[in-house]
Amino acid sequence: MTALGRKRRKPSGLEAAAILVAAAVRAGAAFLPGAGLADSAQAGTLQCGPPAVVSEVAPGVFVRQGAVAMPDGDNRGAIANIGFVIGAEGVAVIDTGGSYCDGMGLKAAIRARTALPVTYVINTHVHPDHIFGNAAFAGEGVSFVAHRNLPRALGERGEHGLQSYAEQVGPEAMQGTKIIPPTELVTDTLRLDLGGRALVLIARPAAHTDADLTVFDEATATLWTGDLIFLDHIPVLDGSLKGWLALTAALMQQPAARIVPGHGPPSAPWPEAGEKQLRYLQRLAEDLRGAIRAGKSISEAAAVCGTGEKDGWQLFGAYNSRNALTGFAELEWD
Repeated sequence: MTALGRKRRKPSGLEAAAILVAAAVRAGAAFLPGAGLADSAQAGTLQCGPPAVVSEVAPGVFVRQGAVAMPDGDNRGAIANIGFVIGAEGVAVIDTGGSYCDGMGLKAAIRARTALPVTYVINTHVHPDHIFGNAAFAGEGVSFVAHRNLPRALGERGEHGLQSYAEQVGPEAMQGTKIIPPTELVTDTLRLDLGGRALVLIARPAAHTDADLTVFDEATATLWTGDLIFLDHIPVLDGSLKGWLALTAALMQQPAARIVPGHGPPSAPWPEAGEKQLRYLQRLAEDLRGAIRAGKSISEAAAVCGTGEKDGWQLFGAYNSRNALTGFAELEWD
């Protein structure tokens, strides 16, 4: 398997550290203190359930739709849209789910469709529901690819994320789950070859998080946005409101037949699928700027800003106030 257009160079200090850490993890070491809820031997004996149910949204493009819900014991953390693309020589996985068993379900779905090897696992960002299934795919010949900022984000948040997710979904659901960091970092654009099928990865500026990556399948003009685009599930701000507003508008100018959003339906037509999110983010920013001009406190602003966009979003009460708090802290210094 080759990467088209990839420039080989001496890795930076951050990249070299990520590669060394990844090698240690594959050898059985934990990336962070306490960063495994079961060792690899125990994980190999786990009974993880049936293959994931996936939809073929375009030829060779498969998506497992996550539940639009908070992670809990019922959904076992399987709340993100995850999936894979099959080429002539190999398979690329795009996000792996919320646990080792979530990842194993996706792996079983792949094996039901092809015997080709999984050569790339692409993580679109740092959030647990998208990356905690990585351990299901760890092994020789698999490259874990992510935004250049992901190693830092994992170092800051990985251990806490494991503990928090286990509290939400239950420790049994998280057995076998451990942090698997990237072995290859995207600093700008990276083109991967699956054998007659190219994926174009782009490291995006701070928006939903500060480690967001998009994946474009040239063969079907399918854009995997990760959580840069939400449908049904209210957008969740964990990076930059101004950056996300600008990037949403920019993404809507990118030609694509469809997107695979991070949450919501398995796919949606583009660019019209971005309109609702753009309107919400614009409304939130306008309300926050008005509250700041009026001298309102951050808690007062969080209670009211963005609420005019409540209709049509699920989990609005769980996340809008948090979005407002994050946005207020950014915009008050404009």
